[in-house]
Amino acid sequence: MTLRACAHMARCRFDWQNLLRNADRFTMGLVRRMARAFFAAGIAVILAAASRAHGQADLERFNRQLEQIQRETLIQADRSLSLDQRAFFDYGGYATFGYLSADDNVNDNHVLRQSELVGYARLNLDGAHEFFLRGRWGWRDFNEGDSFDGRGDEPIDGELDRWYYRFDLQRYQAAYYGRKIDYNVVIKGGRDLNLWGNGLVLSTDLEGLNATFSWGGNDLTAIAGVTPVRTVDFDSSRPALDHNTRRGFYGAMLSRNVANHRPYVYGLIQRDYNEHDTLITGPVTTKYDYDSYYLGVGSTGPIGDRMLYGVEAVYEGGHGLSNSVDVTTGLAPLPQTREQIRAFAGDARLDYLLNDARHTRFTGEVIIASGDDDRLLSSTNTFGGNKSGTKDRAFNAFGLLNTGLAFAPAVSNMLAFRLGGSTFPLPEYGALRRMQVGSDVFLFNKLEADAPIDEPSFHQRYLGWEPDFFLNWQVTSDLTLVFRYGIFFPSSDAFTSDESRQYIYGGVTYAF
Repeated sequence: MTLRACAHMARCRFDWQNLLRNADRFTMGLVRRMARAFFAAGIAVILAAASRAHGQADLERFNRQLEQIQRETLIQADRSLSLDQRAFFDYGGYATFGYLSADDNVNDNHVLRQSELVGYARLNLDGAHEFFLRGRWGWRDFNEGDSFDGRGDEPIDGELDRWYYRFDLQRYQAAYYGRKIDYNVVIKGGRDLNLWGNGLVLSTDLEGLNATFSWGGNDLTAIAGVTPVRTVDFDSSRPALDHNTRRGFYGAMLSRNVANHRPYVYGLIQRDYNEHDTLITGPVTTKYDYDSYYLGVGSTGPIGDRMLYGVEAVYEGGHGLSNSVDVTTGLAPLPQTREQIRAFAGDARLDYLLNDARHTRFTGEVIIASGDDDRLLSSTNTFGGNKSGTKDRAFNAFGLLNTGLAFAPAVSNMLAFRLGGSTFPLPEYGALRRMQVGSDVFLFNKLEADAPIDEPSFHQRYLGWEPDFFLNWQVTSDLTLVFRYGIFFPSSDAFTSDESRQYIYGGVTYAF
């Protein structure tokens, strides 16, 4: 072979190797560009879904804030009846108008004017049989673009929000047979509010059965029921969370009178019956299923003649589906797994009564609830929730505690303190004698600094503080005015903005 031919072959080999290297660079560059594009698309999917979930979180928080005010200001019929009445029929109603201005967690202001008409009827026979119906209708009028669900102004569809039949065995025996028995059985079937203990785990409407067996200072209460379909769910990432929720509750509580104290223990099972349990966001499909149980212990009663206390501690177990996305691998869809729930919470309240003519009361409260530092976006959601292969330590339940007006966080990954007081300042001045004023001051912290709460936050323990002010004024027997104001001062280390959030509510109720 000639020298020229060898040189030509060497050049060919060199060019071929260079071509391979260039092709490899091109391929790797293409792969990188595709990976960046996929990552960017994944980020867009996550941000879009997170934005949707946070918008629904505002809706869930708004309903929680409004429910707290409605329970505090609702005029309820007195259901106590004397046994000498053979039959008692009562009916009535009230009309309420309320104005609400609230800042959400990105400091957008929302204004709502809400009108409601409520009517009720109650029939009691011999104190043994009671039938109760209550219906409500109304209208929500938002400023343009201010509704939390995007549906704008809308009616509050007419519905029977309370309906039940209640049977009292002890009164039945006394009225029809003249017997006095030293035990009792009270059974209630229908739809009504179920409140256990301090309200840490259960404080919600249920449709079902509630039975209490009483003997020798002991009470055993058993419940079996499901939430009304329009209950707002705790998981703000789930589709139809505000108008299609079905969760079942089954449990029992044993309590006993011990020297004016009322200690209790309970077990409660919650089962997820929701039909809207799938969310498809781009390439990510999220399934929803959260089945939990709660083991609780607590006590209520007086300390001396001027103090009242209530304390409750609970352990949460069960199973839930894990998160469906993973930021560490380009936000690729993950196969969801069923993980164990291992969480806890506690609540302790102490009231001090001055026993003066103004009915002055001072209150202190501590709320604690566990969080999970491997959750991605929220302490309450499935999307961006618990990491696959790990226990879920974020506490989630179905109670309603006072966590402020403006911030109003869910009771999850929380360490909160409250100091408050209330009084009737002018008990000797006519209509003003039934005017109550008061204030609460909250200090909010995370229990786990690295774990999320129910809105975006940094890995900081201190979240901020909030003063709330309220007025309840029963002007006449038919007319009641209420006012609420709260302002949350967030920590600049915990949130992207340290701008304060305000909450203003004013309402008037006329009973007839």
